[in-house]
Amino acid sequence: MATRGVLQLSIVALVVLGDQATKALVRSRLDLHESVTVIPGLFDLTRVHTTGAAFGFLDAVDIPFKPVVLAIVAMAALAGLTWYAATLDPAQKLTRIGLAFVIGGAIGNLIDRVTAGYVLDFVDLHQGGWHFWAFNVADAAINVGVALMIVELLPFRRSAAQPERAEGSG
Repeated sequence: MATRGVLQLSIVALVVLGDQATKALVRSRLDLHESVTVIPGLFDLTRVHTTGAAFGFLDAVDIPFKPVVLAIVAMAALAGLTWYAATLDPAQKLTRIGLAFVIGGAIGNLIDRVTAGYVLDFVDLHQGGWHFWAFNVADAAINVGVALMIVELLPFRRSAAQPERAEGSG
């Protein structure tokens, strides 16, 4: 049981450290809206400051104390996720690992929100005139975590202890 907790805490720590390290690198090398092409026509590093929530939601909204309000909402969500992780059945391994990625990502973005008033995004994927929302390591970890949690819910993930019943039996 302790090993499982160590794995989850390690994932959280690695996500937070990786996220903050990449953001520090971007802060030190790129000015706001400056871009560096990595793969022409597909992938740039572009420094963007997101003052809203996921996918730029509320970016254009100007309300009093917006950074504080969003930080409080993020802390409440993080507390809820942490509580949920603590209540999971030990057999839900992928969900536990997925939640560790989500929690690590949430902490990484919360650090930005509290210290800078915005979240630093920099991965800029595009094709022709289409651009995906800029994102960062924390955002990618959150998406990986959610995907792992969904995989555990899929019906093809049967355990060896629950074999399919043969036709005509029982």
